[in-house]
Amino acid sequence: MEFYAAPIARLIEEFEKLPGIGHKTAQRLAFHVLNSSQENVENLANALIDARMKVKHCSTCHNISDSDLCPVCSNDRRHVNIICVVEDPKDVIAMERTREYKGTYHVLHGAISPMDGIGPNDIKIKELLDRIKDGKVDEVILATNPNVEGEATAMYISKLLKPLGIKTTRIAHGIPVGGNLEYTDEVTLSKALEGRREI
Repeated sequence: MEFYAAPIARLIEEFEKLPGIGHKTAQRLAFHVLNSSQENVENLANALIDARMKVKHCSTCHNISDSDLCPVCSNDRRHVNIICVVEDPKDVIAMERTREYKGTYHVLHGAISPMDGIGPNDIKIKELLDRIKDGKVDEVILATNPNVEGEATAMYISKLLKPLGIKTTRIAHGIPVGGNLEYTDEVTLSKALEGRREI
């Protein structure tokens, strides 16, 4: 970084801290900012500060929101008797893009991962159980990621819910549309077979 003036070097270093941003991309972003108008730079800076200061977690589902309740929880047309459990707020966006799901969500903000020191008390499992206590929930859909951590989290939650008599389902995993059996790994094929349905 000795080739750059100190403020440019610092800007590049800050961009490099962002996920998926390597050194070259950080340089491009830094020079883009330097070549932008003062107004555009101030708008970017204000948007960053606003997002950090004003966005919080929904008091019900823990999704990100700029008010006490997120748009899903404040929508009285959603089915509050169905909760879809996801790991991350980005997963809510992915589910909403389908335009198929009409229930509510619960965002765990992570998954159980002993290797990373993340246990059940480090994510929002207790909050999920608190939501279920009122007896209004008929089904919990476990939509955690299809990896070791996501599977462990789904299994852990399902064991907690079983004694409560709540229908607990897991989203199907398998071959993506347009995929080719020849190139599909064994675990994915196994999950596809488990999730098969009658047509």
